Amino acid sequence: MKVLVLGAGVIGTCTAWYLAARGHEVTVVERRDGAGLETSFANGGQISVSHAEPWANPDAPIKLLKWLWREDSPLLFRLRMDPHQWTWGMKFFYECMPWRTPENSRRMVTLSAYSRAKLEELRRTTSIDYDALERGILHYFTDESAFEGAKLAAPELRRFGLSMEAKTPDECLKVEPALAHFRDRIVGAMYTAEDESGDAHKFTANLARMAAEKGVRFLYGHEILALRANASGMTGVLVKQGATESELTADAYVVALGSFSPLLTRRIGLDLPIYPAKGYSATANVIDASKTPRVSITDDAAKIVFSRLGNRLRIAGTAELSGYSMELNRVRCEALVKRAQLVFPDAADYAHATFWTGLRPSTPSNVPLIGRTKYANLFLNTGHGTLGWTMACGSGAALADLMSGKQPEVDFRFSS
Repeated sequence: MKVLVLGAGVIGTCTAWYLAARGHEVTVVERRDGAGLETSFANGGQISVSHAEPWANPDAPIKLLKWLWREDSPLLFRLRMDPHQWTWGMKFFYECMPWRTPENSRRMVTLSAYSRAKLEELRRTTSIDYDALERGILHYFTDESAFEGAKLAAPELRRFGLSMEAKTPDECLKVEPALAHFRDRIVGAMYTAEDESGDAHKFTANLARMAAEKGVRFLYGHEILALRANASGMTGVLVKQGATESELTADAYVVALGSFSPLLTRRIGLDLPIYPAKGYSATANVIDASKTPRVSITDDAAKIVFSRLGNRLRIAGTAELSGYSMELNRVRCEALVKRAQLVFPDAADYAHATFWTGLRPSTPSNVPLIGRTKYANLFLNTGHGTLGWTMACGSGAALADLMSGKQPEVDFRFSS
């Protein structure tokens, strides 16, 4: 089957890899000059099955009210005259209902665990390089009630096969000695040894290169203008390269365009419940390796992560629901660096940190959209929110199975 994959981020590139492995003729269309240059470029780096839980939970509305007027809040909701934002927001609050969270959590954890296993398999069979660290994720708490809540939730996550261990402050230092300076503020932590971290952009670029060597065609610098469809299904994709417009056709099509997916699908009658959650990161060169974490860290209070990527320290997090603006908010950028200086002083060259922002495609439930649409030959692989890197290999493999007429290995309710 001839397949067009729209988007060369980590999701689209993984989809192309697994489709090609199943014998399909694959072409990837990407408006940027290479793979992984947008949302996959400078994220937090965590393969975090332990953090595969929805933002939409019963506690979220109260937290949002507390954070509403804080410019540096972990989740900033900027109300706009945007009907799509309001519709998304109403659906989000519905997903916060107590009866919605357990099933959303199950689907997210199940897909994330499957994806981590597929990544391990890919690394083992290809030796792909992406600054991988297989040392787990330590999620520490500075608030006693938040830590107690995490311990209460752990048995439910263990039911899904996630082994989380509660750690005392002293045990945290045994896992990550670089936390010594911050030890007195830590009340406890949850540690998942099976989780890992790595550079999503480096992974995506290298996987795209390997896919190209196996025959996948990458059309970089091609802006996708429109999807073409009729009652029978998708008929083509209108693209523009420079000043030249053309139409690409295939037997099947995959939309893996992240936050930009609904902007195209709405024109053919598919109003996907996806809204961009703007995330930030800071990257600083390591100065003192002994003071820099080697285990990936999640700071619960600040809702940010620290990941060691080779000789760099990545600090990432926060979410801003403010439309499609890519403008850097200096307050939010500086908040990342201030927290890093507080937790890991003298570890990295914070004065020369580079800042980045990206639009994470979030659904109200935080569960991604994977599978068929009302058009028989149009498929989705989008809406992964903050977990695109975590879920990429599993999502790509599962969709490739579906498109090949096979039953996916993972227990996940796919779009249909």
